Amino acid sequence: MPANGRNDVRLIKKYPNRRLYDTRTSCHITLADIRQLVISEEPFQVVDAKTGEDLTRSILLQIIQEAESDGEPIFSSETLKGIIRFYGPFQGVLASYLEKSIQSVIDVQTQAGVQSTQAWTDFMQSQAPMMQDLMRQYVEQSKKLYLNTQNMFGIFSGFAGNAGGKKDGDESQD
Repeated sequence: MPANGRNDVRLIKKYPNRRLYDTRTSCHITLADIRQLVISEEPFQVVDAKTGEDLTRSILLQIIQEAESDGEPIFSSETLKGIIRFYGPFQGVLASYLEKSIQSVIDVQTQAGVQSTQAWTDFMQSQAPMMQDLMRQYVEQSKKLYLNTQNMFGIFSGFAGNAGGKKDGDESQD
């Protein structure tokens, strides 16, 4: 791999007519093709053909939106509302948490040697009760850690019903 890694990145250009052009294969591609690049872990970047603006995130969000519209979505309405509420001062915390959680699942999948999506799906369905319990425990531990960190640094000292905004911790805690 070259030191800068740029030579290995596949360049996809997006034209005003919404068509995507793969500069490596010299042909037009679809969102499904880009999804396959993601699945096969091939590095790529999508840029606006006229301005050169990086559109990769926008295209990835379109792929997620399509996937969420088809079949069973990953995100419930409540989860999406929660994500929307998190934008603002604490979005970095959620972004880091989600990124690390997803990477953990990918690591488990890799360690299990499960290469195909169907095999992974079959495995997860057969292990659903155990995995749900493990995920519930993981979420609970993460929640406790997050709340303990907030309490330790007094980030919410002015929010929990103490209108005076006391920072001494004199109020009784739940």
